[in-house]
Amino acid sequence: MAIYHCSIKIISRGKGKSAVAAAAYRAGEKITNERDGLTHDYTRKGGIIHTEILLPDNAPAEYSDRAVLWNAVEKIENAKNSQLSRELEIALPKELTIMQSTYLVRDYIKTHFIEKGMCADIAIHDKNDGNPHAHVMLTMRPFNDDRSWGEKQKKVYHFDEQGNKIYDRAKRQYKCNKVQTTDWNEQTKAEEWRGAWAEMANAALERYGHAERIDHRSFERQGIEQIPTIHLGAAASQMERRGIATERGDKNREIEISNQLLREIKARLAKLQTWLKEEMQNTEPPTLADVISNILNRQKQTGRGYYSSTSGLKQAATIHNFLVINKIMDMADLDEHFKTMIFKREALSKKLNPIQRRLNTLDEHIQQSENYQNNRKYKVQYNKLYAEYKKLKNDKGFGAAGKAKKALAAANEYHEKHSTQIAMYDDAEQYLQAHLNGRNEIPLPSWRAERDKLNIERKQLDTEYKQLKANTAAVEKIRSNIYDIMGAERRRIEPQRAQGMEH
Repeated sequence: MAIYHCSIKIISRGKGKSAVAAAAYRAGEKITNERDGLTHDYTRKGGIIHTEILLPDNAPAEYSDRAVLWNAVEKIENAKNSQLSRELEIALPKELTIMQSTYLVRDYIKTHFIEKGMCADIAIHDKNDGNPHAHVMLTMRPFNDDRSWGEKQKKVYHFDEQGNKIYDRAKRQYKCNKVQTTDWNEQTKAEEWRGAWAEMANAALERYGHAERIDHRSFERQGIEQIPTIHLGAAASQMERRGIATERGDKNREIEISNQLLREIKARLAKLQTWLKEEMQNTEPPTLADVISNILNRQKQTGRGYYSSTSGLKQAATIHNFLVINKIMDMADLDEHFKTMIFKREALSKKLNPIQRRLNTLDEHIQQSENYQNNRKYKVQYNKLYAEYKKLKNDKGFGAAGKAKKALAAANEYHEKHSTQIAMYDDAEQYLQAHLNGRNEIPLPSWRAERDKLNIERKQLDTEYKQLKANTAAVEKIRSNIYDIMGAERRRIEPQRAQGMEH
């Protein structure tokens, strides 16, 4: 059935991304990035069934060429942390044909992005795996009337009473505010675009005679008591299809088990509430603890049920105490209590996940920093030996060739002896260059301090999570026992009621 997925993210050079590489990958093309000279060849990529570029009226016509467009973006966005493109990833309704989905995507992009002044690069993917989707890369800055790139933001200067610019001596510049030239980055836009996709997709489903509908709102906003699954992503989806369990897949399976419990709760609750309503007609409704006590007392008189063993007595006492302490009056209260615990456990899990991801990153940062520091002496010594060889190699003096040969042998011997340490240093150096974002010093103390702080937070949350998980299991056992007791009583009474009706 149709599902809703419309994610919006930024492709940024500050995160090591390239607009040219992203466009080549999504379109399955070979494009050279003129900025760094790297060629990105994805012509062997499969599952790409449609690509096209849509331009606003004031964009240069040559930007209909994918390579020209994104190389122009790479050129105009020249800062080391420039935001190069906004990307939409959209799940297409499975009920629609690819042609119908293509028309739908094109209309959506034209209406909400092209008419606002953005260029759009569309790539529709379908590997016949039940996951047709579209990638849409959008430009981040407007065009001027002369078809040149416009500014993302402009400076609005502060003026004094005489109309002169106010100079900030501390910053050595005139005081000003930076104002966005478009509203594309406003927080409300994402909600607007996501809602528009749901609206247009539903209109298409209706137009082509399908009853299915999608909704961009969360389950909570829709009033649906269900925990949403998380998006797997391309890599995890491929692994799951090959039978390889992933962390995200395991998370979704755990969520589905919780949702199944919630569905069972609603079904069983409806049955028992109907029975209880019939039993309590024309009487003052007792609490659930009273109902359970009355049932167990009848069992005690017959010597069957929970009072037939010591463990049963303990279970009965546990059930009664739990209901009284938590002020649970009826089955609705019981199931609401249980659902609340499930959602609290899920909320704790959501807090733990980003902390654990950051800890993993910090562990890698710290490990690579230690490798860099501990093995630097080996690289320095090798460089020293190799520099000596180069010096002797360029020396034209008597016997220099022999000395150069010995120096090279010494350098090679040292490198072979300490190849592991040198390789670890080289890997660490490359890693740190990619993650220091231009900083000269390695912030190892701050990384360690952050890791220590997060470890404390993670342990606290983990303890809460484990305790809540144990408590949830205990309540589930109590809830299951109550259902068994109530179900047995219902089965005992119904034949008697039927016999009385016959008489």
